[in-house]
Amino acid sequence: MTLKAVLFDLDDTLLWDDRSVQEAFDATCEEAARHVAVNPAELEAAVRKEARALYESYETFPFTKMIGINPFEGLWANFTQGENENFRKLQQLAPGYRTESWTRGLRALGIEDRELGYKLGELFPAERRKRPLVYEETFRVLDALKGKYQLLLLTNGSPDLQKEKLAGVPDISGYFDHIVISGEFGVGKPDVSIFHHALGLLGIQPEEGIMIGDKLTTDILGSGSVGMRNIWINHHGLQSGDEIVPAFEVSRLQDILPIIANV
Repeated sequence: MTLKAVLFDLDDTLLWDDRSVQEAFDATCEEAARHVAVNPAELEAAVRKEARALYESYETFPFTKMIGINPFEGLWANFTQGENENFRKLQQLAPGYRTESWTRGLRALGIEDRELGYKLGELFPAERRKRPLVYEETFRVLDALKGKYQLLLLTNGSPDLQKEKLAGVPDISGYFDHIVISGEFGVGKPDVSIFHHALGLLGIQPEEGIMIGDKLTTDILGSGSVGMRNIWINHHGLQSGDEIVPAFEVSRLQDILPIIANV
């Protein structure tokens, strides 16, 4: 069946989110080291560990897991949008979560300084917002596909944060005929309902679309479950295993173009 649409994930598929987050951690932890005697790399590891544990302790965790919002997004998100009541709970939790994550990270290294924890908790979001990074081939790939296929962006996350990420790279949204955010839809990838919703917006059958994404457990599992072909962008040379098998695998975004041209 003729390919009519290409569906894209956002984070670490079109936007280089991992690098943005890493650079924000680097800058924040280096700032901490200017005030107290800490190793920046050790502080980052401690904060990541404490943030994850704290995030998972909240009653909102099952919801954030379903929507697809990770602990480090929680360190800079404001959660001001989204109709589900859990977004209002997250909005109330966020300031304290930021402070507590960094305070506990410092404490794990023997430093008790809540004031510094607060300052670092506010610095990290500012540093992350300075870094709306994309892969060098992102726009080249979108240019090659625009006009030949319908393009749909299918991203997990909080509505306000995903929209802010897109606003940070203002040229990107215009490439897409539709943008679907899990926090607006009500459930995230890999749930089949969000894929059926995307197919409905495009007016196509599963065989007429192909999903591009970097996560086996969301992008590839979900698209495969509705009978859609997919391409896994395996940035880190991981093994896919036997449970989730992508139709195609590449190591860089640009490598999807010859595959799409020949499916």
